[in-house]
Amino acid sequence: MALAANSQRERNKLNGEVGAQVRAQKENERLFSAISAGAFFIIVGIVYVANLSQNLLDRIIAFFSSFTFAQPITGLYLPAPISPAAHVVLYQAFFQFCIGIGILQVILLILRLLWNSPIAKTAEVMGNLVFWFGTSYLVTTYLNNATNMSRWFVFWAGILMILGLSFVARAFVLLVKRK
Repeated sequence: MALAANSQRERNKLNGEVGAQVRAQKENERLFSAISAGAFFIIVGIVYVANLSQNLLDRIIAFFSSFTFAQPITGLYLPAPISPAAHVVLYQAFFQFCIGIGILQVILLILRLLWNSPIAKTAEVMGNLVFWFGTSYLVTTYLNNATNMSRWFVFWAGILMILGLSFVARAFVLLVKRK
């Protein structure tokens, strides 16, 4: 009888410790969510203020109102701005946004490594880091430099490749942790 009571106490103690770990992990995830959301709005604000003299809001409206359907080499009709080169200010603001989010991902990755976050969350941040820095590279390579219709579609093909690379980076982190 005493043996059963002792084993029950040990199970309760273990369950309490596991519950405390789960609660601490949920608190950390809420903290990461708050940091991410706050930093996102700060980055949007900084990019907007940095481009205030360029009438960024008017340029965003002009960009989306200039869309038409164009036919790249594939023969499919896809959406594209009538004159992609006319939106360099918007591309520059998007580049700044990508760099800001990329830096945020670096900070989150460091925090996740320091706080021993679940590997799935760390892998997610690594994939996001690859995506945002890769996208910033594509913006400077294909959109900021004399963009034409063909470069516009190459940019989107590059985005698909960067998306694939981000999935591979995520999988690589998961694979390394497994071993």
